[in-house]
Amino acid sequence: MKNDPLGPMLFEMRLEEIHSADAGLRYEISPREFVALFPVKYKNGQPVKPDHPAAFGVDREVFLKVLVAFKQCFT
Repeated sequence: MKNDPLGPMLFEMRLEEIHSADAGLRYEISPREFVALFPVKYKNGQPVKPDHPAAFGVDREVFLKVLVAFKQCFT
C-alpha cells in the first residue's frame, strides 16, 4: 500500500458515503461517530486495515464495504 497523503481524507469521505447509504446506520449513529469507529492506523509507515469495532455492532455487509473502501483509498 502506498502512503498517499490524500488517502485518509478519501477514506473518511467513503465512510460518510457508506453511512448515508445505509438506512439503519443513519438512525443509530451519527456520521462523525461512524467515521471515528475506523481510525487510520499506521505500522512501519504503511496504513493498516481497520478492525471490526467492538464498541458498536456494525454488521458484516457494512464492514465489508468499509474494507473495500480502505483498499481503494490506500492502494
